[in-house]
Amino acid sequence: MLVAALLDLGVPREPIDRALAALPVGGYKLEVTTRVQSGIVAKRFIVRVEGPQPDRRFRDVRAMLEAAPLLDGVRARALATFTVLSEAEGRVHRMPPADVHFHEVGAVDAIVDVVATSAALEWLGARMTCAPLPMGRGFIRAAHGILPVPAPAVVEILRGAPTIDAAVDAELVTPTGASLVRSNAREWTRWPSMRPVATGFGAGTRSFADRPNLLRLVLGDAIGATDDQGQGTHVVMETNVDDASGQLASHVAETLLREGALDAWTAPIGMKKGRPGVMISALTHRSDHERIGRVLLTESSALGLRWRAVDRTERPRHTDTVETRYGAVPVKVADGDDMAPMAQPEFDVCRELARGAGVPVRVVHAAALAAWWSART
Repeated sequence: MLVAALLDLGVPREPIDRALAALPVGGYKLEVTTRVQSGIVAKRFIVRVEGPQPDRRFRDVRAMLEAAPLLDGVRARALATFTVLSEAEGRVHRMPPADVHFHEVGAVDAIVDVVATSAALEWLGARMTCAPLPMGRGFIRAAHGILPVPAPAVVEILRGAPTIDAAVDAELVTPTGASLVRSNAREWTRWPSMRPVATGFGAGTRSFADRPNLLRLVLGDAIGATDDQGQGTHVVMETNVDDASGQLASHVAETLLREGALDAWTAPIGMKKGRPGVMISALTHRSDHERIGRVLLTESSALGLRWRAVDRTERPRHTDTVETRYGAVPVKVADGDDMAPMAQPEFDVCRELARGAGVPVRVVHAAALAAWWSART
């Protein structure tokens, strides 16, 4: 329903199709149709699975998303969504998040929904505000058996988020939907102060006697007290430590990146009483800064951290794959904004190919760059 509403709002199919094509997932077809409810013509986004799909643990989904040639923002949103989901399922089943067996939420339709939504939201670049979520009642049948509604994972995901009683015996918020909202919404309010610009409706499959089964998105310009001007689209977090080795600081930065930070870095500093130290910093989406902040505090020896809101200007980016005599190399490309294009081969892939061919990594890097420019002309 969220993907359908984003399409109805005006997001084009191209960024969604491009993101889905980057995934090593098959056995499904997409269908976009319309459905009329209460006189409103809404879009439907349907994932038709054509064959059996493997069960996946969170570590499998995370590895897939990390390896796929997705835009950085799309990857970060998708990883954040599945991380929220796995942490909630882990608390319910008393197991590490990496070992969570997703069952139906890890099936191909959920992966498609999460990545498609992430691609559409990243293309839109809007600041998401969500109304309190309506909670249904009753019971549903899931992979683990009969579960109460709202599902236990939904309640875990929405800790601290406002919810309301919908007074209906049906599941209105799924774990996947709750995770998408929780990982992207920056605030919760019934209606933000804004000037509406466009509206999109996504239709569900069920019908209710007392309400249309629709999800509504409204795109607007912020005004008044909730105007986002000066609040920043992203967050920079940093902390100073004086008891971390270079290896530990590097590990913390690598972990931050793996957990969804857009960037992470370290810098040597001088601390009080002349002690040498290191500052560990991370850049993340504003909606994700609390989770990334917990990672920074958990993995380092810091007792606290600082954060500040910043704005980020990004060039349009995508990933091409070129063939070289050493093998295929993904190339990150910045283009499409009337500026000179920039291309950068994936260093880790170049390094592995160079190791296998017994040549310096700069040779593979140069070959990939030459192949990309040659294909462009």
